[in-house]
Amino acid sequence: MPTTTIRITEELKDRVARAAKRVGTTPHAFILNAIIGSVDNEERRNDFYDTAERRYAEIVSSGKTIPWEEMRTYLEDRLANKKTAKLSARKLAR
Repeated sequence: MPTTTIRITEELKDRVARAAKRVGTTPHAFILNAIIGSVDNEERRNDFYDTAERRYAEIVSSGKTIPWEEMRTYLEDRLANKKTAKLSARKLAR
């Protein structure tokens, strides 16, 4: 496994050591978990943006969508465990 050196202040090093001790791990493992969490978050954010861009492109190319008022009612009904009909996208009048 390759080694990477990071330089942190003594204050941050102490904070990491205290936090690691509180969760019962080593400072090294604590830092690795923080990096993994940060990378995971960034990857999920990028996936979200990619999905949003793809869906928006589909809306633009097809011209079909569901009005927000209908979608909101549908989602509220679903949250309230009410039986709801599936919505379908359609071209909206301009």
